Amino acid sequence: MFLWYLSRATGVAALVLFTVVLVLGMLLSGQRRMTPRGQAIAMGVHRSLSLGSSIFLVAHIVSAVLDGYVHVGWLASVVPFTSGYEATWVALGTLSVDILIAVVATSLLRDRVSRRAWRWVHLSAYLSWPVAIVHSYALGTSDEPVLLGSTLACAVLGVAAIGWRMVATHPDTEQRRISRLQEWT
Repeated sequence: MFLWYLSRATGVAALVLFTVVLVLGMLLSGQRRMTPRGQAIAMGVHRSLSLGSSIFLVAHIVSAVLDGYVHVGWLASVVPFTSGYEATWVALGTLSVDILIAVVATSLLRDRVSRRAWRWVHLSAYLSWPVAIVHSYALGTSDEPVLLGSTLACAVLGVAAIGWRMVATHPDTEQRRISRLQEWT
């Protein structure tokens, strides 16, 4: 029973932290003017919370696999649709993890991949987050109002941040667009 509770608690903690990371990522994406010091602090918090959320995610996966209540299996943690339990919903979690592995790997190798490649892989985190929300809603909420509330709060906050990011403009938007079209090596 302990592993079952640990799996759910670490899953919720990972989702909340990933949502905060998503919101900070929106802030750092260039649409909002920040002081150099503020940007450095926000970047440090973004990276630290990314690491922290990854640790909670690993704990979530390990406890879910080790918990004998349902059969998930180690393979299901990296290969979608191989779980013996709720294959579709577990697969969504697996897809989210696979995307995050690519984001982390390219971030660690950032100086060895082109800026454009890093950016495209990093943008895939925008897909990972809603997939994790659906995974959490389908598997983690059941009849627990606290779990449902935290999942829905993350969804609302994330959608609001994405919406803000899509409509927010910056005084030098055109110059940024031209700069993004250039290849960085």
